[in-house]
Amino acid sequence: MTTRYHPVLVALHWILALMIFMALIVGGPSLAAMDNADPEKLTGMTGHMIWGMTIGALLVLRLITRFITQKPAKADTGKAALNTLAGLTHWAIYALIAGMVFSGLIMASSADLFAITLGGSGSPLPADLTIYPARVVHGIIANALTALLLLHIGGWAFHQFVLRDRLISRMSFGKRKPAPQTQAKQQLLEN
Repeated sequence: MTTRYHPVLVALHWILALMIFMALIVGGPSLAAMDNADPEKLTGMTGHMIWGMTIGALLVLRLITRFITQKPAKADTGKAALNTLAGLTHWAIYALIAGMVFSGLIMASSADLFAITLGGSGSPLPADLTIYPARVVHGIIANALTALLLLHIGGWAFHQFVLRDRLISRMSFGKRKPAPQTQAKQQLLEN
């Protein structure tokens, strides 16, 4: 065990956090508000699609890194129900991010958006993307993901301001020391 996550995992966490924030708060709502006939929407849609696919690729890299690197012990709130909720929330966030990426890809395929945005087909965007079920699912997942991310931030605030356990330091850069119980075990083995 260690006291911090691997630096690659830390970097991917914060990069993905920023990218997801931008996609959910800036990209999605601003695109939804634009008329599909607006030429700016085509540019925005192209960027949003590339951004989303990048998030998907980074998520895969994050999961691989998570499984192959040494991690700190699971956080303990002192309450089994909260510990379980925290674990489920993290996995649900991963699942919802993957769902956003897949629903976006399915919508893009159904509406021929790859040819329109990335292929330069010259065709206009469909007049209404909500006719595609994947677009509706994309919006529902976006709302669920936003709610779970707010819960995640609430968990951070609980650890930071109520428990005062500085849990966030595990997701920061710095020296990765063995966890205290690991150090004690090593000392026993050496004696």
